[in-house]
Amino acid sequence: MIRLLVFLVTLAGAAAQGETLRLAVTTSFNNSGLSDVLLPAIHQDLSLEVRLLVVGTGQAIRLGQAGDVDAILVHSKVAEEAFVAAGYGAHRREIMYNDFIIVGPSADPAGVVAAKTVIDAFQRIAENQSTFISRGDDSGTHKKELSLWSAAQHDPATFVFWYKSVGAGMGASLNSASAMDGYIMADRASWLNFGNKGNLKLLFAGDSKLFNQYAYIPVSPDRYAHVKARAAQALENWLVSPRAKQIINSYKIGGEALFVFNARP
Repeated sequence: MIRLLVFLVTLAGAAAQGETLRLAVTTSFNNSGLSDVLLPAIHQDLSLEVRLLVVGTGQAIRLGQAGDVDAILVHSKVAEEAFVAAGYGAHRREIMYNDFIIVGPSADPAGVVAAKTVIDAFQRIAENQSTFISRGDDSGTHKKELSLWSAAQHDPATFVFWYKSVGAGMGASLNSASAMDGYIMADRASWLNFGNKGNLKLLFAGDSKLFNQYAYIPVSPDRYAHVKARAAQALENWLVSPRAKQIINSYKIGGEALFVFNARP
């Protein structure tokens, strides 16, 4: 069972001055640290208190389907489009992107660093039966990982001792990879903000298949009259504004940007 981790960001005077909006976001977004920069700016500009429910993409979508949040910020395009098509989401708005990477032990027993493509990298890991950590939590990262195994013509259900499905968020999964000296597919932002790298290093990146788009979806007020549609729209307008662009593009760790703003007006 996926645990729901709720972060309540309390900002002085917010409750008295404005509304509270419930936003389901991914663990990878939260692990990046970007929310610590965005939320105070949102409150300053909109007098809006944003309450983050930090879960995987699959769970965020289920929260939206139940009407338990006002909007979601996730990263799995197929699932997002299905959510909107089914009438749960008002629309889908792309906000920013980064990429997925493959991290693993510095010794690199599977030779991932020599891979030409991400599919080649996955095939090398499978052929060598090297320890691989999967989030196993129906998150956007997990969905992407499964699609890559499928493209590599491998089925994780047939993997035995070397494939570890941990059913956890990005930070906890990276901790498992560090402890077990295993390979893992992670989003770049979480990796850069991860403080327990141990013997792990970035071994593969740059394939177009590893593109990682984040999108904002307000929950449909036509389905759930109680959702705060005006506040959700105000937040969306802010997220696609020049102010958000400046904050997102300038957010760096060790001099490296974690996200690229690509919202259209």
